[in-house]
Amino acid sequence: MSRIIVASNRVTDIDKAVQSGGLAVALEDALQTGRGLWFGWDGTTVDDDAAAGIRLQQYNGIRTATVPLSRRDYEEYYLGFSNRALWPTFHYRLDLAVYEHAFLEGYRRVNQRLAQSLAALIEPDDLVWVHDYHLIPLGDELRKQGVKERMGFFLHIPFPSPDFFTAIPDHAWLAETLFSYDVVGFQTATDASNFVRYAVEIAGGEALDGDRVRAFGKTTIARAFPIGIDPDSVYEMAHTPEADAQMARLQRRSMANMFVLGVDRLDYTKGLPGRMRAFKRLLELHPELMKRVTMMQISPPTREEVEAYTDIRQELEGLSGSINGEFGDFDWTPVRYIHRAIPRATLTALFRASQVGLVTPLRDGMNLVAKEYIASQDPADPGVLVLSKFAGAAEDLVEAITVNPYDANEVAEALHTALTMPTEERRERYEALIQRVRTNNVTRWREAFLEALRSAPSGRAS
Repeated sequence: MSRIIVASNRVTDIDKAVQSGGLAVALEDALQTGRGLWFGWDGTTVDDDAAAGIRLQQYNGIRTATVPLSRRDYEEYYLGFSNRALWPTFHYRLDLAVYEHAFLEGYRRVNQRLAQSLAALIEPDDLVWVHDYHLIPLGDELRKQGVKERMGFFLHIPFPSPDFFTAIPDHAWLAETLFSYDVVGFQTATDASNFVRYAVEIAGGEALDGDRVRAFGKTTIARAFPIGIDPDSVYEMAHTPEADAQMARLQRRSMANMFVLGVDRLDYTKGLPGRMRAFKRLLELHPELMKRVTMMQISPPTREEVEAYTDIRQELEGLSGSINGEFGDFDWTPVRYIHRAIPRATLTALFRASQVGLVTPLRDGMNLVAKEYIASQDPADPGVLVLSKFAGAAEDLVEAITVNPYDANEVAEALHTALTMPTEERRERYEALIQRVRTNNVTRWREAFLEALRSAPSGRAS
């Protein structure tokens, strides 16, 4: 059996990663049974002149190969081009994008260096699976190192429309590097279509049968592979004695008997200020809900060295304080805003305890929180998912209440509908949604992609 080589920007502590979810959970079985290897940055920085060798480790059958970054590489490749240029552009926020020549050069330099390290570890007939926007050119750099094995790439965030993608400096170079992969995977059909449109309309390529697209003298397969979760493990976590105790504690300490829950990293793409304004509008439009409903927003910190994230934190703290000051009482706090990481087991208990899961990103690749909310519910008394139409999950979770996150009135009325929805309708929606979550689970995502990669023509796409 071919080994699977996974490359991602960050390789976290495997023990902690398996406990908290993410890419390790998605690929754990494949990495274990296939003698696989997970390669990437170890999260540390070193002096520019320090020796940065590969560190090999193994945990629970999974081998990892990690390297540090220099401080300069961290600033230019990670904070710079990846998170100040690509991230906002791919999320349709050109107003926040910062394009600097040094950022682009750092991005190229680090991908080249990572490819040099990884190429030495690849064996004949390995399957190489590269993940996300940090490493788009890694496959092309591996080809330059002489790697002929099948390689696939999966983008976890949205792929923007061609007019947005062309705002990126050297966009043609970046797009061409994707054609070094045999398979390029996206979260949604819309994302795959945007990529094909760029190839045809901007690069002068052509769309072929079998999801193939040709441009820059090369051919690749471009297809949607919507990522999923392990719903059974999420359900089990949400229905333990510890979860029951968490729910009882929540209900005992709050005057409100209904909860609206949002769980998102602190990021400007998640629509968090608009979400709080929509909750305020709900209280204005439906004062009968005063003291009956509380909104909980859990937003752990992320990328705090990027100025835009500092701004949104200050905005959220101001909004939550303003709403509580205007509507709160000595025995009722309308908004509970938590700016720290919460254990995953606690989150699933909160999902189960909440009458509404509020997931309203302005743009999102998939959003697995929406799927975890569904998987956590009590089938006899499920909550209702209110979901942004701009989340990738909205393509599949059609029984959710979908909303325009830019329209506070629409979100407020959707919240009211969800909070007052009859039990029978809640059950009907839940049963349809949980079936979708179970069908399109993480195992299906992983196996569908790997099967496409195994079936692709051997070696460099042509």
